[in-house]
Amino acid sequence: MDSTMHDVAKLAGVSIKTVSNVINDHPHVRPQTRERVQAAIDELRYRPNLSARGLRSGRTGVIGLAVPALRENYFAELADAVIRAADARGLGVVVEQTSGDRERELQVITGGRPRLADGMLFSPFALGQSDVDSLNTDLPLVLLGERIFGGPTDHVAMHNVSAARAATEHLLDIGRRRIAVIGAEGEHTTDTSSATLRLTGYRQAYERAELAIDSRLIHTTEHWTRDAGAAAIHELLAEGVSFDAVFAFNDALGLGALRALNEAGLRVPEDVAVIGFDNIDETRFSMPSMSSVDAGSAEIALTAVDLLVERIEEKGQRRPPRTVKPEFRIVRRESTGFPGPGR
Repeated sequence: MDSTMHDVAKLAGVSIKTVSNVINDHPHVRPQTRERVQAAIDELRYRPNLSARGLRSGRTGVIGLAVPALRENYFAELADAVIRAADARGLGVVVEQTSGDRERELQVITGGRPRLADGMLFSPFALGQSDVDSLNTDLPLVLLGERIFGGPTDHVAMHNVSAARAATEHLLDIGRRRIAVIGAEGEHTTDTSSATLRLTGYRQAYERAELAIDSRLIHTTEHWTRDAGAAAIHELLAEGVSFDAVFAFNDALGLGALRALNEAGLRVPEDVAVIGFDNIDETRFSMPSMSSVDAGSAEIALTAVDLLVERIEEKGQRRPPRTVKPEFRIVRRESTGFPGPGR
């Protein structure tokens, strides 16, 4: 049988009210008592009845996470990190895949569906800067990603420009001069998209090094997938474009590039060095292991959950929106000439 609050109270030697205060993070509980109750909760594996708590408090004890595609490693790992961060706060998570569809993304923020969560972490794909007014909603909302800036919600973003510049500079530092870019956008690019910002960082690195950029090295792709990364390499080779390094705008593109380079008989990193972006787990296990930009994805999840919980608890108050950008780092691995898989 599942443990009850009464069981927890009995084991901890406190009242049911004290257990309730600990579960609901009431501030006026002595640290020793809180530790004793928490130890009893852990021992009995007690889980609060979120439905009952919701009826009393008007909350569900659940937050939402809306992402474009869970089959993409970055979003799968983001979801995992969000779930773990929420669990540490005693919260459940409902994950919704929008498939990058504009109408589904609008439903997420306008309440076009029954609301099953107290607040939402939202990573849009189809919506852009022109949709900023759509973020004016009563639902506590924290925005993720680079599609919309300057909105009315808290926003957790990345240092896209400086991180991309650092990735390019890493390739320049190891002596590469003809660095192909995979993942640039075509005609419908926006000033705030990840692709545009990362391309800006790439250009800045070349400008700082006082080097000219061959426009043929900038390769556009419709999607950021392994297939697109492999296809980009094959197209560059077929066009006769010479390059000694590849900067892939995400790791999926980079992993596809590694495969295509191998198929073409090119050695990595001897002939072509490769660096990706996001530092997903798979980069440690590719052959060779792939260098990447760690844009702070673990901290993004923790920060986003903390910001959302604050907004839920202060619902109705109007504090100015906050933008947070975790620090990034370059993870050097075998694909740029550094030994070991690295973390």
